[in-house]
Amino acid sequence: MKAIQFKEFGGPEVLELIDMEIPEPGEHEVLINTKAIGVNYADTARRGGQYVVETKLPYVPGSEVAGVIAKVGRGVRRFKEGDRVVTLIGSENATGYAEYTVADEQGLIPIPEGVDETNAAAIPLQGLSAYHIIKTMGRLEKGETILIHAAAGGVGLFAVQLAKIFGAGKVIGTASSEEKRALAKEYGADEVVDYTKEGWEKEVRNSNDGKGVDVALEMAGGEVFHKTLDCLASFGRLVIYGVASGEQPHFYPARLMAKNLTVTGFFLPQIMKKPELFLESLKEILAYIEEGKIKLEIGGVFSLENAAEVHRKLQGRQTKGKLILKP
Repeated sequence: MKAIQFKEFGGPEVLELIDMEIPEPGEHEVLINTKAIGVNYADTARRGGQYVVETKLPYVPGSEVAGVIAKVGRGVRRFKEGDRVVTLIGSENATGYAEYTVADEQGLIPIPEGVDETNAAAIPLQGLSAYHIIKTMGRLEKGETILIHAAAGGVGLFAVQLAKIFGAGKVIGTASSEEKRALAKEYGADEVVDYTKEGWEKEVRNSNDGKGVDVALEMAGGEVFHKTLDCLASFGRLVIYGVASGEQPHFYPARLMAKNLTVTGFFLPQIMKKPELFLESLKEILAYIEEGKIKLEIGGVFSLENAAEVHRKLQGRQTKGKLILKP
């Protein structure tokens, strides 16, 4: 089978198209004939050697997979060959960017009738991240104001819509271009600020009558982290879920005391260790999509061999919505 692999850390050029043996499913595992693969910033972090946990080389990136079950291993009871499924794969031996991958039965979700594989692959990582950043870690309550950075990105568009579903009183987004700001508003943001402008944090506070925001989603790091902290209202919660700038922020914890602020981190693999958290929430998100409560923005569909080009686009901030690879 064809797969994308890297043998050393580096830029997009280290991604190679290779031939691999089709893996065999083990006990309680299935073999998936991959139809669509979600591309994420986490994949670029893996490739660059900057991921939260160690990446052992050589490595086939990718965690979001949608496809058709081609073979079932021993002990599999809930699924059969031919079933359409979507899953997040976490094993070091899994093959995300590939024509076939092996996944644990426990993490499989049936794809609803009204959802195709391309849309299904756009959901697990970014949909689950947005859901649990807002609800589990940010503890958003009805009527509260939320700030969502990169509101026209993959996580951002999910977060804008989920925040509304969860009862946010006001959703404030940030985006770097007029086109992206218009997209975030189209998906439900009440206000969208240009974070490339000096003093954007004051504009965020002014968007909520100078009160600041109750919950903020932050994934850039560096100076953006500090300015986002300045946007919080008393008892505000800031959830960190990435460091896209590559600049780790440093701050004095005592700074949190004056306004009773909370800064917390989010890492999806920890959610995946709790099936009671991720399985039900993924079903909930799929239901929202089937019911038309959540729209998906597919920013582009590319063939597997163009993975390096897709990584360049993603890191160059040339994209909006979700990017998909197809074997």
